[in-house]
Amino acid sequence: MKMLKSTLAVLTAATALGVASFAQAGTTLDAIQKKGFIQCGVSDGLPGFSVADSTGKINGIDADVCRAVAAAVFGDATKVKFSQLNAKERFTALQSGEIDVLSRNTTWTSSRDAGMGLVFTGVTYYDGVGFLVNNKLGVKSAKELDGATICIQAGTTTELNVADYFRGNNLKYTPITFDTSDESAKSLESGRCDVLTSDKSQLYAQRSKLGNPKDYVVLPETISKEPLGPVVRRGDEDWRAIVEWTLFAMLNAEEAGVTSKNVEEQAKSTKNPDVGRLLGADGEYGKDLKLRKDWVVQIVKQVGNYGEVFERNLGKNTPLAIDRGQNALWNNGGIQYAPPVR
Repeated sequence: MKMLKSTLAVLTAATALGVASFAQAGTTLDAIQKKGFIQCGVSDGLPGFSVADSTGKINGIDADVCRAVAAAVFGDATKVKFSQLNAKERFTALQSGEIDVLSRNTTWTSSRDAGMGLVFTGVTYYDGVGFLVNNKLGVKSAKELDGATICIQAGTTTELNVADYFRGNNLKYTPITFDTSDESAKSLESGRCDVLTSDKSQLYAQRSKLGNPKDYVVLPETISKEPLGPVVRRGDEDWRAIVEWTLFAMLNAEEAGVTSKNVEEQAKSTKNPDVGRLLGADGEYGKDLKLRKDWVVQIVKQVGNYGEVFERNLGKNTPLAIDRGQNALWNNGGIQYAPPVR
């Protein structure tokens, strides 16, 4: 009998905990709808990902992901405010509730996903750590960097990746850490360090800001896997699902050939059942996410599909001129892939 009572007590406690956890679900969305905007954490100035233009508007693929979430939630992509954060500040800002979502070229790792009270919602950009050097250094490979002084941004996964790479290749180096990516790039340009290391996308972005970008080259090696994506607080599944499916919607729209120019016409006249479900012409799939019926239409119309957002911010006609590579769709030579809306 004592064992039965003990078991019932454990089950009752577990049930209560489950109910309490469930009761918390949706609180982020409720708070966002009440205040009328999404507070989005972005980088403190990384071209292609999130950087302020001459008018103060934040542009970049990370910023556009947040605009897409606003379009899904409010039907208005402008209902978002940005907090520019350095690498050290970003997780504290999310954990404390200062921001609703972190969309800041942040690598998805086990410790971040499981040990910080946070959860990643997808991969915006598949990346990897590399090295940027001045051509006058005369090196063609990272394996020629023995004894180099290397600039690294503090609070990033890059520190561990570089340490592992140099140890694994029996090379020595001297690290110099900085709080911001701009400080790191300026130190490379001034000659304080021989090499700047970071995710390759960030290296292309920083090179575009140097006085003579053509004097610098990104070495061929990619020494790590860096899946970058949005992050939310753990424990609010409603909000997590909205951020997650916003990115999936952008990827599915590109795969289906739905663009900002044709999305409204497609929503009215498509004969493709997958497109009909995606755009709300067939079924009520937005209801599951507590979103409007045309949530995907608003995302694509106001912000674009994934391919449009990539090309606008990172593509060949931008100063970064980054090839799609791994970030092409799965059926076009890349690994970007989204579950279906159905």
